[in-house]
Amino acid sequence: MAAGALARGHDKTLMLIHGMWSRPHVWANFRRFFEDRGYRVVTPVLRLHDIEPGAELHPEFGNLSIRHYADDLEAEIHALGCRPFVIGHSMGGLLAQLLAARGLTRGAALLASTHCAPVFAFEWSSVRIFMRELAGPFWRLPHLPSYEAMRWGVLNGFDEDEARELYATLIPESGRCFFEIAFWYLDRHRSALIDAASIKCPMLFMTGSHDRITAPRLARRTVEYFGPKARFELKPGHGHWLPSEPGWEMIAARAAHFFENEAPLVDAETGAAETAPAGWQPIPA
Repeated sequence: MAAGALARGHDKTLMLIHGMWSRPHVWANFRRFFEDRGYRVVTPVLRLHDIEPGAELHPEFGNLSIRHYADDLEAEIHALGCRPFVIGHSMGGLLAQLLAARGLTRGAALLASTHCAPVFAFEWSSVRIFMRELAGPFWRLPHLPSYEAMRWGVLNGFDEDEARELYATLIPESGRCFFEIAFWYLDRHRSALIDAASIKCPMLFMTGSHDRITAPRLARRTVEYFGPKARFELKPGHGHWLPSEPGWEMIAARAAHFFENEAPLVDAETGAAETAPAGWQPIPA
């Protein structure tokens, strides 16, 4: 079924896309929240991520590409038979952008989202997280940063006990995906590249003020690249793990308001707004 053949379908179909080192369990709070509001919620697991922490990895795990994930998610959307709303966290935010560029989403809320190419993405805080963690041909190997690196840069929105409990649930991620995102200009496939003009649906980027791996400056650059169909909102006091940090309820409620009151004003086929939502414009860097 072609993208253009997808029906409007269930007005409240929502796809939740997890990010690096994660699995669908990260969405437990959001799933309950949106199901209580009458949404049909789907939480796909990225390719080869249906494992438990410490389990033996598939030999091809380290070579998984962003394109593999996006293609799998596209197939799941076609199985739904309609364009869903999408929420993506971290790398899942990039995947949501790629799906939007393929005309497969009605609206996307991006939580602590990774940037797409061609957005320039060098941030010292991100470098600090990974500089001691990646060795050898990292682009072909699975990786999970140490607890110390993750505590500083990714799990800094939790207290110590919560951070350790969450870290124990994480699994490695494909080194190729990291390469395609961080070094997109060296990736001959340009797997993370998105033509801004291909985005027709509205996108809401939400990033924590204390996020050290996908810094607010990076989200602002991404929003500027996409133009008036995207908006950036800073979430004071939050770090990177927005789906389950204390105060996640306000993030979920903001996404629900966006889907129910703002995204419907923008036509998914043309990108034209029937009535521009108040203040719907990118916030400058």
